[in-house]
Amino acid sequence: MDVKAQVSMVFHLDKCIGCHTCSVACKNIWTDRPGAEYMWWNNVETKPGTGYPTRWEDQEHYKGGWRVDEHGGGDRDLELRCQSKADSFLKLFYNPNQPGLQDYYEPWTYTYQDLFDAPQGDDQPTALPVSQITGQPMDIKAGPNWDDDLSGSPIYAENDINLDELTDEERAQMFEIERMSMFYLPRICNHCANPSCVASCPSGALYKRGEDGVVLIDQEKCRGWRACVAACPYKKIYFNWKTGKSEKCILCYPRLETGQAPACFHSCVGRIRYLGVLLYDADRVADAMKVPDRALVESQRSVLLDPHDPEVISAALANGISEGFLEAAQDSPVWDYVMRWKLALPLHIEYRTMPMLFYVPPLLPVLGKGENGVFENTAGGLFGTLDKSRMPIKYMARLFSAGNVDVVNASLRKLLAVRFHKRAQQLGDIPADEVRRVMHEAGLDEEAAEAIYRLTALPTQEDRYVLPPLQREEAVAGTCNPELCKGSCGLGFSQKPKRGA
Repeated sequence: MDVKAQVSMVFHLDKCIGCHTCSVACKNIWTDRPGAEYMWWNNVETKPGTGYPTRWEDQEHYKGGWRVDEHGGGDRDLELRCQSKADSFLKLFYNPNQPGLQDYYEPWTYTYQDLFDAPQGDDQPTALPVSQITGQPMDIKAGPNWDDDLSGSPIYAENDINLDELTDEERAQMFEIERMSMFYLPRICNHCANPSCVASCPSGALYKRGEDGVVLIDQEKCRGWRACVAACPYKKIYFNWKTGKSEKCILCYPRLETGQAPACFHSCVGRIRYLGVLLYDADRVADAMKVPDRALVESQRSVLLDPHDPEVISAALANGISEGFLEAAQDSPVWDYVMRWKLALPLHIEYRTMPMLFYVPPLLPVLGKGENGVFENTAGGLFGTLDKSRMPIKYMARLFSAGNVDVVNASLRKLLAVRFHKRAQQLGDIPADEVRRVMHEAGLDEEAAEAIYRLTALPTQEDRYVLPPLQREEAVAGTCNPELCKGSCGLGFSQKPKRGA
């Protein structure tokens, strides 16, 4: 058992209000410079929708992630979809599956100075859009989050590839005027446990940090081959046209090393984001990703290790994981959502990168597709609303469980049971035996339902972000570890920061 520690994340989609504050916070810190204008390490998409870059989920075109290669005798190997040993060299010079600037958007600004310098006249002066790359006037036709809130759009929402398996009736139901169904999907790098970007890099510039699992790009080693851009199925690696290097989300590791949450987490208005430590068995990652699509979620769960298990603790300590990391793993809200309650699910697990960012699927308002669109919130009809939800379960399953409806249904049943439990508490209009029956069918007891409610609706910052000590305190104390500190001893802090500072 090769125990590894991973700083992992959960996004609770029922709480996301689509304000894009996270995107702006990230942009202002990391990508507000020449060559990175079009990059959004954090972006928020509307689902259904085509996303950023356009139709990034279409792996028939982009060829991202891994595929299972069947051999004789029942052997199964993981192979990169974007390249093989035969064509990897040729694709360094031309890769037809690379996204182009038109798939993202051509970044622009406005001639604001014209508002001040325009001569006096009867007309209101106008700031015209100009390209940030060429400086020439441009006709804006696309941008980041361009399909924001356009759930009923025939251009964006109806071209979402996750709708392919829905019936015509289900499609029509989703786009009925005044009953359109949508939710927001914030995305950052998943910092995968089986990253295809790392495997594709010919120069070895991409690597996964041993102490916390953050996937980074060594800018000194990067030669700008862009194989990683094609290999990442989530399209969360970008090419800086100014420096000729690839760049990506770094999970704000300088902030993590000083006891602070990443900028997008810290600025989140809806408080949808949770950060904590997961332990996993690195020896079993590859085999876990070779199973059939419908079994992938449970297979990934089987690789995650219980931080309270004495055997796991012993193996982790023997592998160099500190006691502070183990304590963070035991208190982790991510462990609670992913493994204790099994509410949070990975995005597009069928890409087989074993993403370490999980999503609690949105329950959405209890409004369905009945004659009047409204269902009675009663004990007898509560779970029936899932089958008649405006957002079909098959669509959710395509996103969060590789098409396994049962996995998504189990998560949503628990969310509904918590709502039912709190309604009975606050309104007192449901008999106690009915509450117990519904909770039993969802696999919850009253203590678990109350814990889910509190961590969802009433969490403090310390509850949402359980940050591990990244062993940088050794540098502050004067016992510098050259493998971790590289001689700079942090960012100039003179004492160990407090948790949650």
